[in-house]
Amino acid sequence: MYSDADDAALYDVLYPWDPGRFPASRFYTGLVMAADSVLDAGCGTGAMLHLAREQGHPGRLVGLDPDPAALARARRRADIEWLQATAASARQARRAGQPGFSLATMTSHAFQCLVTDEELRESLAALRDVLADGGRLAFETCHPQARAWLSWNPAHAVDVVDSAGRALRVWHEVESVSDGVVTFTGTTASQDGTVLRVGREHLRFLEPGALAALLAEAGFQVEAQYGDWDGEPLTGTSREIITIARRS
Repeated sequence: MYSDADDAALYDVLYPWDPGRFPASRFYTGLVMAADSVLDAGCGTGAMLHLAREQGHPGRLVGLDPDPAALARARRRADIEWLQATAASARQARRAGQPGFSLATMTSHAFQCLVTDEELRESLAALRDVLADGGRLAFETCHPQARAWLSWNPAHAVDVVDSAGRALRVWHEVESVSDGVVTFTGTTASQDGTVLRVGREHLRFLEPGALAALLAEAGFQVEAQYGDWDGEPLTGTSREIITIARRS
């Protein structure tokens, strides 16, 4: 049997949060450790906030995610608040009479799971409302010009041993690319080819201009934007759009 809990555990094997090895982890961990309070929208298994607490973050840390299996792993730490919710429901994380968060994050391309304009507008409005005056929102999206989905196929399958010791193979296959939305499946199989799980996802790839317009409409001012995790500027060859926007 292969369960939702198994899939959540496999995510931590495939995508470990390690600032010493991965520039994206290092980038966000630096922001989190410098912030008084943090809301991580789309926190998944909670690895980023786990590490922040392990490294001595003294402030309020809140993770929210709609996936109960991921949150079950996140809740292994009880000194962090966990909410089963979407970014559009983020207002429930703000406590009456207390200041808003100094930082909100959407890591690991979670921002791209907001597919429709309505989802984007509702989520950005909610995230702005939970931030303190001058609070910042940090997130990244794959730049559409890089067409990252071209490598999402069985030829780029990954072989991995999960936390239960099972040898697995994981791959993706694109079903469609339409109006900036990529629909694809993710398959987890045993090494003998037995399919254990197939999930279907949709990700939106926003052009920089459209992204800037949505942020401005929601009441954010772009403070910084990078084309890679080393802080290089956004250019015509960038693979990422890494954004820090301030509540205006």
